[in-house]
Order: sequence, then C-alpha cells, then structure tokens
Amino acid sequence: MDSGPHPPAPGGPATETSDPLKPLLLQRSFGALWWGQLISILGERLTYLALVGMLAEHTGAFSDRSKSSILLTLLANVMLAPVLLFSPFAGAWIDRWNLQRTLVLSDLARSILVVLIPVLYAATGHTGPMFALVFLMFTCNVLFLPAKSAITPDLVPPRQLMAANALLAGAGIAATAIGALAGGWVVDHWGWQSALWINGGTYLVSVVALMVIEYRPHLHPHVEGPTMRRYLSEVGEGWSLVRRNPVVGVALLALAAVWIGGGFMHVAGNQHIQRAASAPGMERVGILMAVLGLGAGLGTWWVNTHGRRVSRAWLLGGGLIIVGIGVMVFAVSTRFAVFAGVAFLTGTAIAPAFMLCETLLQEGTEPRQRGRVFSSRDFLMRLAFLLSVTVAGWTAQTFGIVETILVCAVAVVGAGIATVAWGRRVPGLAGPEHPAPPTTD
Repeated sequence: MDSGPHPPAPGGPATETSDPLKPLLLQRSFGALWWGQLISILGERLTYLALVGMLAEHTGAFSDRSKSSILLTLLANVMLAPVLLFSPFAGAWIDRWNLQRTLVLSDLARSILVVLIPVLYAATGHTGPMFALVFLMFTCNVLFLPAKSAITPDLVPPRQLMAANALLAGAGIAATAIGALAGGWVVDHWGWQSALWINGGTYLVSVVALMVIEYRPHLHPHVEGPTMRRYLSEVGEGWSLVRRNPVVGVALLALAAVWIGGGFMHVAGNQHIQRAASAPGMERVGILMAVLGLGAGLGTWWVNTHGRRVSRAWLLGGGLIIVGIGVMVFAVSTRFAVFAGVAFLTGTAIAPAFMLCETLLQEGTEPRQRGRVFSSRDFLMRLAFLLSVTVAGWTAQTFGIVETILVCAVAVVGAGIATVAWGRRVPGLAGPEHPAPPTTD
C-alpha cells in the first residue's frame, strides 16, 4: 500500500465547482464505488447464510441447542476479534495510506480467503479452518470499512454527501434483499459451498470497480518518517475526538443499539426462526433478510426526502423505539407472516441509524482524521456486538430463546429513549436538517 502523500486533485469531485448537480451514479468515481459495493455486499450476504448453513449442517439443523448456541456465538466472536484487536490502532495508519489502494488490496485478499473455506472444510471435516479464515477475512475488514467511509467525502461534492450515503446505504439494502433471497435458495439447493465460491467472484468484481476510481490522497501534515511516539499520539488524538464530540457520541449510541440488537438476534433470532418452521432451512432466513432490506429501502428514501424535516434526534431514537417494539412482537409469535411484518418494520425504522450516523461522522471530522474516527466506530460497535452475543448465548441456554429476545427488545427501546433525550440537547440534532433540495439520485 502506498503511503506516499499526494495533494488532492485540483477541482476534484469533492469540490462544489465540479458540476455538483450531476447525478451521483453518473460520476465516474462514485459510480464505480457504488457498483463495486453493490456486488460485493451481495456476495457477503451469501457468505453469512453459507456460514450459518454450514454450522446448521454440522449440528443437524441446530438440533442440539447447547452446541448450536456455542458455535453461533463462536462464529460471531471470530468475526469480531480482529476489530477488537486491531481497530483501536489501525485508524492512524489508514489516515496515512492511499485509501483507494487499501480498498483494492483488502478485497483481493478477501476473495482468496473466502474460497479457501469450502476447500479446507472438505479436506478436514472440521470447523476450525473455517473460523481461522473468517478471522483473516474480518482482519481485512478492519482496513476496508474505515477506508470506504473515509474516502466517500473525497469523491462527491459536499452538497451531495447525504445523498451519496443514502445511495451507498441503498446498495447495501438492495444487496441484502437480493443476496439474502437468492442466498437462502442457493444454500438449500446448491449447498453452502457454492455460495462461498460466488462470493469469491463478487470480491473480484469489486476490485475491478475500485481500480476505476480517480482519487488522490490528502497531504498528511506530518511529512517526516513515522515514529512510534508520533503514531501513538495520532491514535490518542482520534480517541480524544470521539470522546469530546457530542454529535459523534449520539451517533455512536444509536449505532451501538443496532449492533446490540443484531448480536441478540444472531444467537436467539436464528434459533427462534428455525424452531418455528415446519421444515428447518435457510430459505426462511433469506426471505426475512430480503424483507428487512425492502423496509430499509423505504426508510432510506423517506429519510433522504420527507425525513429531512424531522429532528435528527427523533429520527435516530424514535426509529430504535419502533424496532424494540417490533422485536417484542417477534419474540411472542411463531407465525412466519408476523416475522415478515416485523422484518419490514425493523428495516424501515433502522435505516436512519445507518445513513444518518455515517453522514454525521463524516461531517464532523477532517479528511485526515476520518480513518481514526471510523476505526474507533468499528471497534466500539464490534465490542457492543461481542458483549451482546455473549450475554445472548448465556441467556438463551439459561432462560430460553423467547426470554432472550425480549431482553433484546427492552435494551433497544431503552437506547432509543436515551438517544432522543441526549440528542435534543445537542445543537444540530435537536432540530431538522435544512439542506439544499435533495437530488433525484
């Protein structure tokens, strides 16, 4: 990865003078990023279902509650461990590197690693190699995700940043809807191995798209060679910014609630769905993820249009309260139609937490701080997820699946109330946004 700094391209896409009204998807650099992410995330949704399908096959369709909970918890922990180990320190290096090259090399490595999972499982018959490869894949994520969030403001005019994040969120939503729906079918009919091979190809498509981006990194203020003391100082500066900025604090609180809910649902929600089904399989999970994506698409559109007139604090906190109530309904029902309705409602209500929080973090940081801020975000969110899956695994074995989901619902509602209360005291969040008219992208 090239760490040599270059000045930003004069009149580049992130300036207001570079035709700011041009549709985002027709801008070369952002269009390449969007299409690459759409295809890559589609493959990732297949991979999640494939890994869960692999564990279901390994445990006889989760027939052993204790073993199933342990393996699902272990999978979540392996996904989280690289972020918890490396993210607190990776951001300072990401701020020095060429962000585009970081993205390309990360996706190339993930393409190789994901196709090795079925190969090594077939050779050994054990889940150990899979867990090791997943650890390495998510180590690549430690670099990829902060770099993607940090590079977006450099590719679009400031007036289009909110719309750009909406489109990137839309790419994730579309990929979730399509990938989950197709992924459940692929896993059940072609096998989880085929889903992983497909994801290996989608990462390569993303590599090609990312190489099309026109990008030059910002000049780093420290022109001398790096030293350990200076590096640790930069790490501390990033964490200090996270602590003292109330806008960042509210955004991270809302995101933490989403990750905590996701941790509980990863352990207890999957088992609740399988036990309610007449014939266990991954197609039901895929359909619910697709419905969740459709709801998130509606929520993303609304937030980027009519939702701009609503207080940002209420957009974030109110959405979490609605999600918590929906999870309560999910817990006490065994009807698939109810599951689908809750999934759609959850997707619609949770959309602001992804799109708006991303924008708040980008707007509140300088270009050469973004890697540290987004690495800190990733660390804190995965820490919240780790704690939640650990608590969920213990609660599910001790009290039961339904009780665990109800605990999740109460926690999300409480976080929503706290987000509203805190956000209403923070300038810029207490009232609605008043931007230029939204684009038609």
